[in-house]
Amino acid sequence: MLALRPNCECCDRDLAFDSADARICTFECTFCADCVETRLGGACPNCGGNFSPRPIRPAALLAKFPASTERVFKPI
Repeated sequence: MLALRPNCECCDRDLAFDSADARICTFECTFCADCVETRLGGACPNCGGNFSPRPIRPAALLAKFPASTERVFKPI
């Protein structure tokens, strides 16, 4: 199950569980679309992998499977 991290690791922008701007790599490193496109060149700075849009968890399942509240911030 994806952690659905609450922020961009690069700029610390908030990314809600249903954000269409969230991008993840295969290790769930989480970034906003703007950082992926303008700062990272489409490659994860942690693992070198590519990004995909983060899936959106149905709101009805959030009570049983909540999004993470742990923020990861590694400014580049």
